[in-house]
Amino acid sequence: MQTRSGFGSDGDVARLAELVSRAREIEAGRRALEVSHLRLLADAGQLAADQVAGAPEAVKEREMALRGISAELAGVTHMADRTVQRRIDEAGDLVENYAAAVEAWADGRIARRHVDLIRQYGMPLPADARAEFERVAIEKCETDTPNRVEDTLRMISERMHPRSFEERHKEAATTRCIRIDPGRDGMSDLIAHLPTVLAEAISDQVRRQAKAVIAARPKAAPAGAGAVAGAGEDPAAGSGAAFGLVEPGAAADAGADESSFVDDTRSLDEVAADVFTDLLLAGTPSVDPTGDGLSTIRAEVQVVVSALTLMGKDADPADLVGRSPIDAETARLLAGNTSTWSRLLTDPVTGTVLEVDAYTPTAAQRRLLKARDRRCRFPGCRMPAIRCEIDHTVAASDGGPTHICNLADLCKRHHGAKHHTRWSVVQLAGGRLVWTSPTGITYREDAPPPLVAFSIPLDADPPPF
Repeated sequence: MQTRSGFGSDGDVARLAELVSRAREIEAGRRALEVSHLRLLADAGQLAADQVAGAPEAVKEREMALRGISAELAGVTHMADRTVQRRIDEAGDLVENYAAAVEAWADGRIARRHVDLIRQYGMPLPADARAEFERVAIEKCETDTPNRVEDTLRMISERMHPRSFEERHKEAATTRCIRIDPGRDGMSDLIAHLPTVLAEAISDQVRRQAKAVIAARPKAAPAGAGAVAGAGEDPAAGSGAAFGLVEPGAAADAGADESSFVDDTRSLDEVAADVFTDLLLAGTPSVDPTGDGLSTIRAEVQVVVSALTLMGKDADPADLVGRSPIDAETARLLAGNTSTWSRLLTDPVTGTVLEVDAYTPTAAQRRLLKARDRRCRFPGCRMPAIRCEIDHTVAASDGGPTHICNLADLCKRHHGAKHHTRWSVVQLAGGRLVWTSPTGITYREDAPPPLVAFSIPLDADPPPF
């Protein structure tokens, strides 16, 4: 059984509990001050409106009054008056149109970031739909962190919008472009404005190829050895084997022939940028020391879509896990144009698994978990499940079974925290997790609602049906 470090004594836990108590008190005081400041700014905006009430050019006059008020407050807050004016407008919008969200924030039920997200995704909706969105959004925000609930709020907003997502996406797609944002020291940002699913696929494929380049670097030979370490390694070990690019020892041989890779110390981001540049300028990644290995890598994206949408019964947007919605037409196209998508059908009412594709048991379990969890199951984390590790809730060394009721997706960071600190977790029926912090605070992590999920190599052959 592994020994947990981190908070090794009861004294450490007591000290942490004291810090948590102090943090709670400070947070309550900070929240009260921030709510008061928001309402002060809203009152400043109302003062500008009252000053010009009945004026023939009220809009213009209000702008002038607001500038004067902003300049006055800027002297107190040590901020630019333009910044103060912008915050006055934002505060007025929140207090007037999202009063319930502001009240929930004042009560400590949600955080300021929650309020900002509610406003962000409520703004595109018509006024008559905004109140219902706010009500539903507050309920969601009360049970999850801002970074995790953002995707949910985005999807709710999309579904409440009177115009279909597909219609709006087609219009937005006409704005796709590339542009250069000049930077310093001879560097610039090349920005591509693309449909989300394509941008995600490009990023995924470039990073996969970059990881393959790094995995193919020659390893340093151990003292006294006549060959480069890595020859004869287990093909399943190391990240390079995960891509199926090199046979054992092939990386060492390739590195010996390519002297430019012997001292290659580039980071993953640097290699990814070089691969991206080579693909655009030369059509092939010239940084590949293994021949045409990189060309075998295919980008994958994980999409969650309801069965009704998949069958064309509705046009609800699908969820590109960990990113943003995609239109139903694109989701159906992705599902129909690949023979390797992972399908999992569930009862639309109970969520009970009805059918899984005929893979070996281990593969089926992994696929079911990816569809069930969708993201890292640690409180507040939104790392997509396709980039997570599968953890035994009760460690296998302690007798925990390799069973779906004892498995969950955790990102590398939180997988390590679970095993090497005093954080603990219990898995309940239905894949629900209950986490307990070192000081005894519990966090309930319900599994996301089960839908139909598929992971897709984007250029796979059409399905045989």
